[in-house]
Parts: sequence; C-alpha cells; structure tokens
Amino acid sequence: MDRNTVIGLTLIFALLVGFSWWTRPSKEEIQQLENQKKEAVAEAQRAADSIASMQAIADTTKVQTTHERDRMNIFSGSMEGENKEIHIQNDVFTLTLQTLGGTISDVELTDFLTWDKQPLHLLQKEHTQFYLNFFANNRSVRTDKLHFHFTGNASDLKVNGDDSLQVAMRLYPDLEDGLDMSRYVEFVYTIRGSEYMIGYKINFVGMQDLIAANANFIDLHWNAELQQLEKALQMERTNTAVYFKPATDNVDYLSETKDDQKQLTTPTKWISFKQQFFSTTLISNDDKGFPNANIENHTLKVERAGYNKNVNALIGLPYNHEQAESFDMSMYMGPNKFRILRDYNLDLERQIPLGWSFFLLQWINRFAVIPVFDFLQHSGLSYGIIILILTILLKIILLPIAYKSYLSSAKMRVIKPEVDELGKKFPKPEQAMDKQRAVMALYKKAGINTMAGCIPMLLQFPILIAMFRFFPASIELRQQPFLWADDLSSYDSIINLGVNIPFYGDHVSLFALLMAITNLLYTRFSLNQQAGAMMPGMKMMMYIMPVMFLGFLNSYSAGLNYYYVISTCLTFAQMWVIRLFIDDAKIHKQIQENKKKPVKVSKFQERLEKMAKQQQIQQQQRKK
Repeated sequence: MDRNTVIGLTLIFALLVGFSWWTRPSKEEIQQLENQKKEAVAEAQRAADSIASMQAIADTTKVQTTHERDRMNIFSGSMEGENKEIHIQNDVFTLTLQTLGGTISDVELTDFLTWDKQPLHLLQKEHTQFYLNFFANNRSVRTDKLHFHFTGNASDLKVNGDDSLQVAMRLYPDLEDGLDMSRYVEFVYTIRGSEYMIGYKINFVGMQDLIAANANFIDLHWNAELQQLEKALQMERTNTAVYFKPATDNVDYLSETKDDQKQLTTPTKWISFKQQFFSTTLISNDDKGFPNANIENHTLKVERAGYNKNVNALIGLPYNHEQAESFDMSMYMGPNKFRILRDYNLDLERQIPLGWSFFLLQWINRFAVIPVFDFLQHSGLSYGIIILILTILLKIILLPIAYKSYLSSAKMRVIKPEVDELGKKFPKPEQAMDKQRAVMALYKKAGINTMAGCIPMLLQFPILIAMFRFFPASIELRQQPFLWADDLSSYDSIINLGVNIPFYGDHVSLFALLMAITNLLYTRFSLNQQAGAMMPGMKMMMYIMPVMFLGFLNSYSAGLNYYYVISTCLTFAQMWVIRLFIDDAKIHKQIQENKKKPVKVSKFQERLEKMAKQQQIQQQQRKK
C-alpha cells in the first residue's frame, strides 16, 4: 500500500467521523425522541387493551349465545358441575371413577411397577377417552363432556376376597325446573374382591323418545395413548396391538410392527388393547357379541418420552328404542398371565405369544414350560435357577435324540477316509453325479442313514422356537433380577454405548455376548467332529450365524440369552458324556460287517436312482 492510498483512506475516515459528529441530534432532540417512543408504547398498550376488552365482550356474547343454543340440548343441565372421584380398592388394584363422563379415570395395579419403579397405571384419564355418542333432540351428545350423578355417598370404598360391590353413575335429562329422575343413562360397575375383571353394564331407561328415532346403534368410543411400561420400548412396542376375538373364530390382531386398522363386520366377543405384559379388554357378555366395530393402532411420527402407541376402537351397540335396554359387558384390566387369563375361558390367553399358529410350539409352552415354571416358582428359587433347572430337564428329555445325532456324526467321521478315496476316483466336475451315487451306495452298504443327523436337529428346532417365544412373553420373568441382569424379561446392559449402532443397539448385553461366544465354540467343536465333511462355504456360514444372532438378540430378553448360553454349555457336557460311550473302532467294525451284508433297496430308493440315471443321460445328450 503506497503513501497516496494511506492518505486517501485517512481523509475518508476523518470525513465520516466529522459528518457523524456534525449531524448528531442535540439534547433537546434526543429528549423529544424518547418522549415520542414512550408515547408510541403507551398507545400500543391502549390499543391492545381495547382489543382484549372487545374480545372479552365477544367471548361473553359467544358464551351467552352458546348457552342459549344449548337450551335445546336435553342434557344442558349436566354440562357444568364438580368432577368428583370415587376410589375403590380391592386385592389387586385401586380403581378410580369420576363423575365427569361417569367413567373409569385410573386403574393402579397393586402388585406391579413400571420399569422405572413407578406405580403402574392403566386407563389414565390423561391418555384415555371412553364415552358414548348418540343424537338426542337433534344434538350430538358425548357422555364424557357431561356430569353424572353418583348414587352412593362414600368416596373411598374397599372390597376384599369373595365379596363384591356395585357403583352406579347416572346421567339425567333436563326438565324446565331441574332434572328428570325418571329417565337416565346409567353406567353400573361391579368390582370383585380378588379379580382383575369387573362388571360393566350400560342401562338406558326411558330414553326411547329422546334418542333420535333413526338411531339403530349407540357409538361407544374407546381411544387410548398407551404409555411405556417396560425398559425395552421397541420390544414393548412390537408386542403392542389391538387384539379381538370373533364370536365364531380364533383370536386375531392388528399388525404389531406397523400402523394398521380393520373394520369388523361380524360379531366380536371381545376387543383388547394389549401391551407386552398387560392388557385392557372390553368383553361382551351377550352371546352375539359386538355387532360391528372399527379398530386401529398406530405410532405417532413425533414421539414423546414414555410414549408407546395409540390404539382406538369404535364399537356399535345395538339400540331398539325400548323403555329399558341394557348392554351387559365386562372389563379386564390386568397382567397377561397365562393361568389368570385361561381361567376366564374366553381365549384371552391367546394374547400371549406362545406359538398358537403351530400346535407343537403351544403344546411345548402350555404343557411343559409353563407347568415347570409354576411348580418351581413356589419353591422360592430365583428365576435364573428355575431357567437352569428347566434347561437341564429339557436336555434330559432330548438325550436320546442327541445320542442318535452324535452317533450319526461319528459314523460319518469314521467312514470319511473311504469317502475321500471315492473323491479321488471321480476328480472331474462332470463326474459329480457319479461321485454322489458312489458315496450314497457306500453309505447304504455301511448302514448309514444320511438323514439321521438332520432329523434330531429338526426335532429340537420346535423347542428352540418355543423358548424364543416364551421368554420375552413371560410376565413371571418381569423385573426379576439375576446376576448382573436387573430384569430377565428385558435386555441386560453392562455398557451403554451412547450411540445407536444399526442392527446392534446402544448397549452391550453380556448374556447376548456369551451366547455368541458359546455358539462359536460349539460350532467349531461340531465342525471338527465332522472332520471336513462340510463344504467350505457352509462352514463360513456356520461361523457367521452366531455373530448375526448377537446383533439380533442384543436387545432381546436376558432370560432368553441366558437360556441359550446354558443350553449350549449343557450340550457341550452332553456331547462329552456321550463320547465316553461311543467307540470309533467298534463303529468302524460294525460298518465293515454291514458292508458284507446284501443291500436291500426300497422302491423309493429305486425311483431315486432311476431319476438320477435319467438326469445323467439328459446331461450327456446336451453335451453332444
């Protein structure tokens, strides 16, 4: 930068400073500007007050107009009032009723807590809507906006054991000088001392000429925003949906993994808002069930802390315009425990995912696993020890199958040198069919059934799947600690990663890690026993599978992963014991004796060999 440039910039700066000083306002001008600013603020405040005053007048006029218009509503006298609460305690929950809407505003279960050790509530009024909707005097009536009359006196009631009590809430229409006590809509609740099931009856008395003449159904609206109750929210969410029981069919449900809805056009016995371990179920005591209903479950796109899923049901209750009509129902609000639900004989237990679609899975869980759990839990043992005992019993039952499987692999191992020799006789790729036939012929002469090793594994597979279904669904394991796991029904976490890794999660489950390690060791042991009989690609897949399961089961039930760990360890021990009773030399001698005997070919085998020969001839013709 030269001298002239510096001088020019200095002069420009001096001119700007001088101009700013010359044009600055005087003290009088500054004071005048401040006064103008204060006046503008005061004027804006006066304008705002004027607008607010006008709005208040308009709102008052609107309220008055609304009140005048609501004179046409036959329940206008019940639109205002004090919302009173009635608390009813029995052996298993505390039920709260409120006069606004005449409905249940809360159910607090006595023996259960949420995952963060807070009281467990179902049907909370902040997250639930339950009301009737119908037309009367050309007006839409919603019972949740109206104040009912409690027919009792006490606000705190108790019932225990085999006793029961009834509480009634009544909604009266208007007369010119009060309420018409001869007509009413009534909700009657029957609470029993030791049950999660309550009676719920809706009575319409003298309403036949008030409800719209063309109304054939009364709409029952039931909407709920279900809250998180378990530690593993995603697992709980994938086990939450609307379940329903058609009157003449098996239990069905909406999708648990995506938004879903369904219109029920045939009679339905019950509709349930089912979560992982708890459910709230509305049951029709009429043999015909609910004539029609629309049900839906969905997850909000913008989620909130503690939010699980939204569930809705719109149920049509038939109305015949008679002087007195009743809808007799029941409500179950409690745990999804198999024996409790089964005792109601309503198929409610089919909400518990025990493998109902395949008879063998449900038989294993219903007649083997659950009875053992029920028997052992009375012993006072921890559930970790109960799972260990259950696994040992299963291994004892499966011992004959495991023995046959190991014996088959031992035979394959002993005869492998002869199989390798056949490989040398047919080294070319085009001789693969010849090699396969020669190997099969050798197995046949040796008395080896190639399926003997697969069939035992297939027989054990339903048990593995049954356990996979049972442990995440077993409320018995809920919040039961064992070793480092604080809840066997949910995942155990020894390290929180602070970041969510795709296909793995944001934590490290030690039981899942041990499951993967023990399965890798068992895979190595099994492959060594087969002495290279498996193809290299299949070997690699066998090693990859435990790693894949690690990612999949990292957020699964700690009880399930614990079961897989001890099951694999017991399998190791089982194989070691079986190996003591199997002599490879004796097996080889037996194979050689079998080879001397004439081979009996079954008709099925003849057909297979004939088909193989035809395929070989066709391949040779294509080459020509």
